[in-house]
Amino acid sequence: MTINERVDKLRLLMQKNNIDTYIITKFDPHQSEYAPARYDSVKFISGFTGSNATAVITEDKAMLWTDGRYFIQAAKQIQGTYFDLQKENHPNFPDYQTFVRNSTKKGGCATFDGKCMSTLAAKNLAEKLSAKNINCKIDIDLLDEIWEDRPELSNNKIFDLLINYAGKSRSEKLEEIRKIMSGENIDVYVISSLDDIAWLFNLRGNDVPYNTTFASYAIVEQDSAVLFVDSEKISDCVEILRQDNVTVKKYNEIFDYIKNIDKNKFFGFDENRTNYALYTEITSNFRSKNIKEITVDLKACKNKIEIENLKSVNIRDSVYLLRFIKWIKENVGKEKITELDVEKKLIELRSKDKNFLFPSFNTIAAYMPNAAMMHYSATEESHAVIEPKGFLLVDSGGQYLDGTTDVTRTIVLGKIDEQMKRDFTLTLKSNISLARAIFLDGTCGVTLDMLARQPMWNNLMDYKCGTGHGIGFCLGVHEGPQNISLRPVAAPLKEGMIISNEPGVYRENMYGIRTETTILVKFHAESEFGRFLSFETISPCPIDLEAIDVSLLTQDEIKWINAFHEDVFNKLSPFLNEDERYFLRLQTLDI
Repeated sequence: MTINERVDKLRLLMQKNNIDTYIITKFDPHQSEYAPARYDSVKFISGFTGSNATAVITEDKAMLWTDGRYFIQAAKQIQGTYFDLQKENHPNFPDYQTFVRNSTKKGGCATFDGKCMSTLAAKNLAEKLSAKNINCKIDIDLLDEIWEDRPELSNNKIFDLLINYAGKSRSEKLEEIRKIMSGENIDVYVISSLDDIAWLFNLRGNDVPYNTTFASYAIVEQDSAVLFVDSEKISDCVEILRQDNVTVKKYNEIFDYIKNIDKNKFFGFDENRTNYALYTEITSNFRSKNIKEITVDLKACKNKIEIENLKSVNIRDSVYLLRFIKWIKENVGKEKITELDVEKKLIELRSKDKNFLFPSFNTIAAYMPNAAMMHYSATEESHAVIEPKGFLLVDSGGQYLDGTTDVTRTIVLGKIDEQMKRDFTLTLKSNISLARAIFLDGTCGVTLDMLARQPMWNNLMDYKCGTGHGIGFCLGVHEGPQNISLRPVAAPLKEGMIISNEPGVYRENMYGIRTETTILVKFHAESEFGRFLSFETISPCPIDLEAIDVSLLTQDEIKWINAFHEDVFNKLSPFLNEDERYFLRLQTLDI
């Protein structure tokens, strides 16, 4: 069945159910960034595979919204279908909620699956539609009627993450949660976000490729906690959880369980991370309030053991990346190597680590023009053969028991021109500018974003994505609340937070460049003006010296690069054989 045939079938069902507008989100019932295949609804209806998208279908229009990371990719993937690309946060395009309001007749019906939209998003949509008295129906999933062989949820086993990795027991974490609940006068705290549940209960799974989370809900009260999860998946951990007074119930029982809670109890939940169907169940029966997810800040600030583990895992991961760089430089042009071979080689190298689980995201191995697409992914049907010239961008990472990694290097494979060197060096200057930042405690990422962009802006250049995102601990490679971007997020950077530092240059149909390191927020100094923080770069992988135009660097930047490479050599060399150490020495020479 083609994309257009799917849209035609959906429209017939819309007519049958008196639906004027049908909204399809990228989310599962837990607002996960990466949804299980069962909820990859935008991909099913449009063919677009990016991680951020909303599709809207009307009687005569099919629209797809996504952000700047995916404009090039989306345009290619929806070509030849009914869909038109709509660019998020672009002045020439309306947001999808405005489009729904303008395209739905007065008194008409706009429909979406209430489990697959956050409460906050649903309430904002309803507010926009209220002026035209447009009704929102949330209890119908039309895609289920046309989606043949729709995937089932995973039944992969869940395992206990030991305290020597996690640093804190689940009992300690539950105690912290309950103290905050008391301060908020909350009797029942409902958690829907999967990474928060996995973190709180020190459990990990693998329901979605590259992720260690599992489909679940949780309810915490002062004297008990309930985890709603598939019983078969959790069977190995039930007794361990019982010892910490955590009861396990079936995944779908949460709605019935809530109905039987004492009606005098007061509920708390995060509207941005709780689906609208669950919200309506709670608010129709109980007093409640919206609070920021309690677990988010606790999870974001890594404890001492987690930080030690993350430093160790980033050193080992950098060893595997170095071995990959050596292999690609020495073998390109001598044997056929494709972008797909890059991913296989990285998995082969990382798999030798006793703590390695699987990649932390789909490896971006992008040669030349493909690298201009920030989130490009090679497939069996479409991939490039790598030649001994130009740039290869490799963005990859691993899920290990002792942490999550995410590093990008742009590798020189042969001849490059002056513009490529210039762009590479400007990207490096941007990375260094952020890495060297000293900032007042309480500063948010949006304030620091300009430090990274300044070398670009000085040359009338920019990159259409954020500069940095939070990274979890054996969890999501993207983790909030912290980020560094132009988007104003009210989340101060705090000690113990792990963030990526990844400026880049993307020239459509030519090449892409990104230098991504992992940085740790740490205490710097205190003065009469306040408490100051800074960053420590903890991913010691060399930066390709062949692409650096030293004439564009300041003396301070040259000192930073040389000190960084000295640190790289000192940390990686103990793990290497003589041949590998010699290669590393050449990659870390002073400039």
